[in-house]
Amino acid sequence: MTALLLALPVVLPVLCAGATLLGLPGRVIRALSTLALAAVLADAAALLVLTDTRGPQSVHVGGWPAPLGITLVADRLSALLLTVSVLVTLAVLLFAIGQGTAEKRRSSAEVFHPAYLLLVTGVSLAFLTGDLFNLFVAFEILLAASYVLITLDADGNRTRAGMTYTIISLTSSLLFLTLVGLVYAATGTVTLAQLGPRLAELPDGLRGALALLLLAVLGIKAAIVPLHFWLPDSYPTAPAPITAVFAALLTKVAVYALLRTQTLLFPRSSVWTLLACVAIATMVVGILGALAQDDINRLLSFTLVSHIGFMLFGLALFDTTGLTGTVLYIVHHIVVQAALFLAAALAVRHTRTTGLDRMAQRPPPRPLVAVLFAVPALSLAGIPPFSGFVAKLTLLRAGAWQGGTAAYALAATALLTSLLTLYAMSRVWTRAFMRQEPHPGRRDAPPPEKPAPDTVRRPERRADRYGARLMTTATAVMVMTSVAVAVFAGPLARVGERAAHELLDPRAYRSVVMTGEDR
Repeated sequence: MTALLLALPVVLPVLCAGATLLGLPGRVIRALSTLALAAVLADAAALLVLTDTRGPQSVHVGGWPAPLGITLVADRLSALLLTVSVLVTLAVLLFAIGQGTAEKRRSSAEVFHPAYLLLVTGVSLAFLTGDLFNLFVAFEILLAASYVLITLDADGNRTRAGMTYTIISLTSSLLFLTLVGLVYAATGTVTLAQLGPRLAELPDGLRGALALLLLAVLGIKAAIVPLHFWLPDSYPTAPAPITAVFAALLTKVAVYALLRTQTLLFPRSSVWTLLACVAIATMVVGILGALAQDDINRLLSFTLVSHIGFMLFGLALFDTTGLTGTVLYIVHHIVVQAALFLAAALAVRHTRTTGLDRMAQRPPPRPLVAVLFAVPALSLAGIPPFSGFVAKLTLLRAGAWQGGTAAYALAATALLTSLLTLYAMSRVWTRAFMRQEPHPGRRDAPPPEKPAPDTVRRPERRADRYGARLMTTATAVMVMTSVAVAVFAGPLARVGERAAHELLDPRAYRSVVMTGEDR
């Protein structure tokens, strides 16, 4: 049974992706994709319950034990993030079906669904893999699927953005493959459970160089400053649901890999000053970039970069409370970022522009859309009682308990970034969702503008009304999930704390990988 639970999130999306290429009717393809993700979500939830009650679980694929074969392993952290991630992919899939992104043409349907299911496969494999090489394979699956999705029905600008994204990702992959080769040459293994003790035997200089190379590789994929420049130019050009799922998951998968590898392979007993400096720079540069934007999608993309710094905050402290805060923040941010981009897509659909100044000149969206944006926006800013407040409070408490210059600097920067995030979200609110009173004597009118992609209005039909309701429902599910994260913050924090203990004390993880026996 455990083997099925661990294998299903990786195998089922691949099989269904292949089935969608058999020329099935569009309705069948939509149903197959939706049912596949629903099944993976149920599996991930069961895996979360299992790991929280019985500890880490593993399966040796093909019966080959580690380090000879491929091992899939789940603990509280990977099962929790897998559950939240699949929930987001399911909601975004429903939004894409409602919007029509999945199948504007028959050829689009034949491409979107298999690529989207392969994206889920890459995410699942990244969370469940037990060795460094298959972590690289997971990122390559993500790269292949995401390039297809980001260039779906692309114009010139979107193709250029997709090429930028692909070139940067391939550069990171090349560095990652180089790292895997160096690690194998130095230790004779790529199994994560074995690498920690073997890397500890290496000279300090070589061990430090490998740790920094790993930080750089995953830093590119996580878009940490100064390796973030590709993200704001790539994500906003994609169709709205694709941007939402990219923003919610891709950088968080890299942050998870950073959490897993740095705690398992390069454990520390004190604050990691270098990462603390990187976290501070990421928070500040990202939010300042957001404040300079007029395009709503670019603004949200820069806030995405900024709030990666909060996740690095807890990792830099390298203690239980800090890592608990990081786990809570990742869960919160996955849900909230998806909700923000989906709500922004609804606003753009109504106003037919992504420019905030132009939105201010047009009738605001419905009050329901305004509420769907306001809730995750307040949560992102850390306003109580929303989920962002719970996660940030945990991080600030960790900084206060840790003490020292680096911890206090992280806490102060986090507070400043939260205030600036609130200002950025207020700026979006006043321009996009509040009715603007005309200025007396004002005669200038906004010049004609080409409608934003996927927002051109057509005569409303029954299918259009159904699609609008499905989009709104999917967005509401994400918003309600973010509220649920706050409502159940206590149990979630306890799971996060136990996950942090497992990260800092990986003996059970290593035992289940190497012997196949749980605690």
